[in-house]
Amino acid sequence: MARLQSRPRLPEGAVLDASFFQRDTRVVARDLLGKLLVRELDGRRLWGRLVEVEAYLGPDDLAAHSKGGRRTARTEVMFGAPGHAYVYFTYGMHWCLNFVTREAGMPQAVLVRALEPGPGVGRCSGPGLVTRALGIDRALNGALLRPPDLYVLDDGEPRGRIFITPRIGVQGTGRWEKRLLRYAVDSPSLSRPIPKRLKRPNIREGEQRRLPGR
Repeated sequence: MARLQSRPRLPEGAVLDASFFQRDTRVVARDLLGKLLVRELDGRRLWGRLVEVEAYLGPDDLAAHSKGGRRTARTEVMFGAPGHAYVYFTYGMHWCLNFVTREAGMPQAVLVRALEPGPGVGRCSGPGLVTRALGIDRALNGALLRPPDLYVLDDGEPRGRIFITPRIGVQGTGRWEKRLLRYAVDSPSLSRPIPKRLKRPNIREGEQRRLPGR
């Protein structure tokens, strides 16, 4: 008789609900670091620890899909309630996962850029690799972030030092190219390493208290 393989154990923790995402997008992005992104698929439970995300700040943000208040079939999810998945196809080959933030009517979101993969999960060093490794595609666009399909878990694991840099791939957006809206912890799983000259936390204890939502 074939021996049954043990199922990798998911760390215990609390599932983040909509109230977590209904806050300033920059605060949500920062607070997501160190949390677990969990995908349940075909009887399997896949997960990874969030180590890199980017904030997109709605109509004023020239790098956001909702810039200028653009409301289309593609961006409609961003205008909805917080705590939902916004999944879109890019470069003709990759799916990207975002979490809708703020209250309904404020089209902002956090892009998931990288995870430290859990047991049995492939490399997650980029938005397209994250969705490929976790089996995320258009079917989850607009899905509420809750079990059993896709959700974020807080297992209380310390997240380490936080670094803030400009976002990746947002050229041609004027001053928004330089805005510090990419949040990361130092990890070999990042889509792009933290520059050595920045190997100190951009957010210090005192600065954290001055961020919106603190």
